[in-house]
Amino acid sequence: MLGAMQLKILVGTVTGNAMSVAQAIALSCTDLVADIAVLPMDGLDIGVFEQDALFLVCTSTTGAGDVPDNAQALFASLLNEPRYLGAVRYGLIALGDAGAHAATFAEGGLRFDAALQDLGAKRIGEVFTHDASGDEDAETAGVDWCRAWLAQALH
Repeated sequence: MLGAMQLKILVGTVTGNAMSVAQAIALSCTDLVADIAVLPMDGLDIGVFEQDALFLVCTSTTGAGDVPDNAQALFASLLNEPRYLGAVRYGLIALGDAGAHAATFAEGGLRFDAALQDLGAKRIGEVFTHDASGDEDAETAGVDWCRAWLAQALH
């Protein structure tokens, strides 16, 4: 375990589902990372990425593939106040509903991923997408994915 490393989970959510996933990860992964902070994206801007931490962006999708309302300011600052984020290492959980929104499934999270990559941030592993119309519980699936992702990120 990397005791000195902090994991910051940045949460973009409409209905609270992404927050539930983030909180489940925070509770279930303390054996891998001692210091886990769950931060709703409300009021955050690109400056959050200047902190020395490993980041996990956990966001749902709303409307026609948009980022959630509470994530709009952070997303806009990535586009409008660009700076080089080459020291940033992150993972991404994108929640969506392919049954109801097949064309824009998980697009909110994928838009964050594209913006971070454009600024030089390094994504660890693949984007994890969860489909709310499937059978798998989002919290269980998110924790399982995160444990594997942390093993990759921390070695």
